[in-house]
Amino acid sequence: MGAEAGSKKGLRPVLVGIDIGGTFTDVVSLDLETGRLHTTKTPTTPEDQSLGFVRGIDKVARMAGFDPAGIQQLLHGTTVATNAILEGKGARTALITTAGFRHVLEIGRHDIPRKENMFAWVKPQRPVPPALIYEVPGRIDVDGSEHEPLDEHRVREIVATLKAKGIANIAVCLLHSYVNPAHERRVREILLGEMPEAMVSLSCEVLPVFREYERSMATILNAYVTPPVVSYVKRLEDRVAEAGINAPLLLMNSGGGVMSAATVTREPVQTVLSGPAAGALGAAFIGRSVGLPNVISIDIGGTSADVCLIRNGEPAVTMRGRVGEWPLQTPMIDMVTIGAGGGSIARVTAGGSLAVGPESAGARPGPACYGLGGEEPTVTDAHLVLGRLCPTILGDEMALDRNAAVRAIREKIADPLGISVEKAAEGILAVANHAMVGAIRLVSVERGWDPRDFALLPFGGAGPLHGADIARLLGMKTVVLPQNPGVLSALGLTVADLRNGFSRTCLERPPAYDLARIAGNFSELEASARAWLAAERIPVDAQRTEWAVSMRYRHQGHELMVPWPGSRVDEASLNEAMARFHALHEQLYTFAQPDTPIEIVTLHVTALGRLPRPDTLKGGHYGREGTTRIGAQIMIVEGRELACPIYARDTLAIGETVRGPAILAQEDTTTVILPGQAATVHATGNILIAEAKEN
Repeated sequence: MGAEAGSKKGLRPVLVGIDIGGTFTDVVSLDLETGRLHTTKTPTTPEDQSLGFVRGIDKVARMAGFDPAGIQQLLHGTTVATNAILEGKGARTALITTAGFRHVLEIGRHDIPRKENMFAWVKPQRPVPPALIYEVPGRIDVDGSEHEPLDEHRVREIVATLKAKGIANIAVCLLHSYVNPAHERRVREILLGEMPEAMVSLSCEVLPVFREYERSMATILNAYVTPPVVSYVKRLEDRVAEAGINAPLLLMNSGGGVMSAATVTREPVQTVLSGPAAGALGAAFIGRSVGLPNVISIDIGGTSADVCLIRNGEPAVTMRGRVGEWPLQTPMIDMVTIGAGGGSIARVTAGGSLAVGPESAGARPGPACYGLGGEEPTVTDAHLVLGRLCPTILGDEMALDRNAAVRAIREKIADPLGISVEKAAEGILAVANHAMVGAIRLVSVERGWDPRDFALLPFGGAGPLHGADIARLLGMKTVVLPQNPGVLSALGLTVADLRNGFSRTCLERPPAYDLARIAGNFSELEASARAWLAAERIPVDAQRTEWAVSMRYRHQGHELMVPWPGSRVDEASLNEAMARFHALHEQLYTFAQPDTPIEIVTLHVTALGRLPRPDTLKGGHYGREGTTRIGAQIMIVEGRELACPIYARDTLAIGETVRGPAILAQEDTTTVILPGQAATVHATGNILIAEAKEN
């Protein structure tokens, strides 16, 4: 895809991955001929993120010495859709639904979030208020037949009302449209006929599956974020064109693949986990490269930590995700996010206990030790007080104020609790680490996996500070530290392939499974997947599809998704899929019921397009100058003061081992090696930490 963009004579073919964060924009370039990686950061431009985007391209091009005109692909992780939903800043949207279903959104699922008090919880305001929900007579039956004709006159009345209110952003979700989309498509025809400027999202295209609340919510969220995403993508494309770059723009979706800008502007809701998904892909790639395909990744930034279980080199994908308060049943990487990071604020509760997060000091004013006006004690301040951080960070660009960190912890934590500053700092880290351990257990133990069978892969600016502690708490044998932990999400973009999901509810009840009907639905989904890959200009020999099926025991309310064996539908493949369902049910819930009939609910086909990549990636220049000890300081571990050497990480030679306690310093993060642990530089330049063997 887009190979012609970088094939100009004399230009080195390069692809560039860009991940925009709240403070920094991370940039990675990959030379497709040599496999050489270059990484850098540039300040994010919140007033217009496209400015930081092109500045990052220019910076990495100068650093790596390539002509931007040779770029073959631009890959991007975006938070535009995520922020629009979480901050309630999407477009004003209306919903058209079947008569009698106006209150589906308000009713929801009659459930209360697990962490909420049932007597104090207040239902959050829906993205579309009841005043902007319009009912239209007409109904499709559950078998796809037309029970009542669509009332086109009523549709036109609704259009007139929307025009008068100046609303051109419209979601359409009619009953059983996943079986027969005729009514929804006719509504769109009428809307666009009278409002050509309207942006219309149909549930039969966004999420053609049953359950009205979830389907309505996905369609509404897609409509809600369409204007900001379309506007942002257009600005990016204009900036790139102005820079003389003729390369396709590919954006990361929530399911762990990239999509063209054209697909994203039609289905922007698929990008709500764009950034975290890229990080999970990067972690999976690093794990495979060091021969550890089973890892649990944890991306620890300033405000939050994202945890993902990666098995057999691939992150798990779920169809039961959430974004903020809302369910979103589009394919997304299965991960857990908690409010724990370097900027998380520590406090003493009214009950006299120590709490950390989810409130964060953010980038500004930031932790007290940043010297930018912050006065609240944070996790970063605790690291500095305990000697786990160097006096300067970001390549010596920022000096840290230890006295300010000590003062904040003493005044807000130590004195109120009647303990020493050091004891308070250790308590802050213990609370934060146990919160992260809890998140890891959610994706492992609660999914039927033992975390001790996985390696831990921490990344993000604060990940390597916590990795050794978390692994020891969980009994995990190995910690994998990427070469550039702070830009791993951008690296994940450069190793991603095209990916899109196609689903359809096809309810089949035992014992008379209609194999021909199942085969026909799979065939239509397969055709849609292949057509999408062809439209994305993926060669046939680089195309691949994967089939899956959501099943449940009769009378259950929720399904489990299992891979369908191969791409044929017969008795043997059906029996194998059912065997996989029984096994997964037992893994998750500790029991299976082989004698209970199974219902087939929804079919899924994933389209995968392999993009050109070198066989190996080369990054860093390890061992070029020999190991450099750049300092030493006291590290406090479990109340003991220990002499701790500090090494420049990029001078460590391949195969070299550093024993703890030690600190490895680099521009984008700091790594802590605890007493009793040893860190060895792998042949790939990544580092493996394990409990040290006795000599």
